[in-house]
Amino acid sequence: MIPATSFLFENLRLGLKNLYLHRLRTFLTALGIIFGVMAVIVMVAIGEGTKRDALRQMQQLGAQNVLIRSKRPPEGAGPQSNSRILRYGLVETDLQRVSNVPGLSRIVPLRDSRKRVSYGTKQFPAVNGISTTSDLFPVINLRLSSGRFFTKTDEQQAATVCVIGSEAARQMFPSQDPLGAQIQVGVPSSGMAVLTVVGVLEPTGLRANADKANIMVRDIDFDVYFPMSLSQTVFRNTIFRRTAGSMEMEMLEYSEIWVQVQSVDDVEQTAAIFSNIVGLPGREDVTVKAPIELLRAAEKTAKQFNFVLGGIASLSLLVGGIGIMNIMLASVTERTREIGIRRALGAKQRHITLQFLIETTVISQLGGLIGIAIGISAALVLPPLLERLGFGDYPTAIAPWSVIGSFVISGLTGICFGLYPAMAAAKMNPIEALRHE
Repeated sequence: MIPATSFLFENLRLGLKNLYLHRLRTFLTALGIIFGVMAVIVMVAIGEGTKRDALRQMQQLGAQNVLIRSKRPPEGAGPQSNSRILRYGLVETDLQRVSNVPGLSRIVPLRDSRKRVSYGTKQFPAVNGISTTSDLFPVINLRLSSGRFFTKTDEQQAATVCVIGSEAARQMFPSQDPLGAQIQVGVPSSGMAVLTVVGVLEPTGLRANADKANIMVRDIDFDVYFPMSLSQTVFRNTIFRRTAGSMEMEMLEYSEIWVQVQSVDDVEQTAAIFSNIVGLPGREDVTVKAPIELLRAAEKTAKQFNFVLGGIASLSLLVGGIGIMNIMLASVTERTREIGIRRALGAKQRHITLQFLIETTVISQLGGLIGIAIGISAALVLPPLLERLGFGDYPTAIAPWSVIGSFVISGLTGICFGLYPAMAAAKMNPIEALRHE
């Protein structure tokens, strides 16, 4: 009696030999599986990359935070005193109302000075002069590269100190240590602050409009932060800015208010409360955002993307499975006499079934392995390629479960679609099979 292990290896050897004799046909048969598995790997990698990037941004901005932002209203809308001065956005009353909401850890007002930032005689239009409080740094998880943050004492004394972002430091001080240097915010004619750099921040990677939830409207790495008390002393409580080519000026008290909620479970509910407090949705000069919306938007996009590409991948696997069944049925017809000889020499139905199932499984698993290799390669090449072509940033992340799952599903596809041809071969009448020409 032939041992079961020897019998299995013998069937595997025969199956591989037959596939090797028809290499091109085997490869073409596996194409459907290859494309299906490749689609699954790439699809999951894009979805996973999008979610991880959104999670990274959310963690940077704070999952417990809510952002209330001033925005310039559409032309002809919003509170205006006359045609020359446009008043809009958050005011002291809004800050007081927000402060009265229970369950808050920190409240951080922020004002974009809209003033020119310069070092020596050189101006830096991309750099933003931002006045705020020292609570901003822990609220949005800003970390120091060197130096120190400004403190509560600096705020009380209206100290002329600042902390600058990594890109601001790189542009203004390309070949020297920024610490101790003095930069200017504003101009003497309308107020100017000379600030000593006491700290440089680590890069955050947060860019304007880089997220679908539109949390960021400026690049944080280009910010220069200085005490709010100094801004109130030098620039007063409002910001006036002449619009190029006209006499129109803007009056803005607070650009943003960052609020840290005590529990992440209360963030979305608190954001809704803030919307009511500041008069949304009727008010067009204020928006309320929560960084957790980044994750919600990424999850929604991933679901939509997975639905579309999941259908494509399923269709490819279905076509691949039908191709395997079709080729194996043709193979059964070609090998009818071989089947008759094997049955005459004592092979049983289960032996014939097993041989054909081994062949279909090898085809599908081979296609799965090739598809996995191409899918992983495509997922790694896709982000730099799309960025080079100008389509933006599409991060990817290979999920181990998608690789293992694709390999298992490809094997099951071969077994399921190869079962009928295998059973058809096994049920042949040995006598008629021997007579087949």
